[in-house]
Amino acid sequence: NKRDTNVILGEQERILFGKGFIVDSLCNIKFHISSKSFFQINPTQTEKLYGYIKDKLELKNTDTLLDAYSGVGTIGMSLASKVKQVISVEIERSAVKDGIRNAKENNIKNIQFINDDATNFINNYENKIDVLVMDPPRKGSTVEFLNAVNRLNPKSIIYVSCDPNTLARDIVTLKNKYEIISVQPFDMFPMTYHVETVVLLKAK
Repeated sequence: NKRDTNVILGEQERILFGKGFIVDSLCNIKFHISSKSFFQINPTQTEKLYGYIKDKLELKNTDTLLDAYSGVGTIGMSLASKVKQVISVEIERSAVKDGIRNAKENNIKNIQFINDDATNFINNYENKIDVLVMDPPRKGSTVEFLNAVNRLNPKSIIYVSCDPNTLARDIVTLKNKYEIISVQPFDMFPMTYHVETVVLLKAK
């Protein structure tokens, strides 16, 4: 990696040993994960977190769910059985390839993977989204994305955050159209000060 940025991995990879991916399972779903694909590192707590999301959203089999910043699609795939359709949007191409493979291998047929910037996708999407799940990186989301969400106007939003500071900042942009229903922290990183926080917002 020759770039002087906060991005750890470089543009090129060479596999020195093994298959170039690892396999893990969450919520009885098997996932192939390549090096650039985001995946939660604490599977025990992640299953509790995803179970909490499923309980809080009260999903319907007529709902269309958008999984933004989706990585390999873990959240969307864990919720797919509860909704009509999941649209998984991720900018990292290798993660999208992993997601497509994972959906096929787990026989999840109602999920679609889109390789795109989440803001660009929403701004060009013309159909209805009932539920949005967003799990941005530590730096949080952007004003452009959050304004796009306000225009999209889903009835419910789940915001999964690994930094309470950027979470609080971002929710300010949503507060005129959405109210906070619940805030639940999860200790994903024991023996550190980091915490994962799940916020449920509903349209006013």
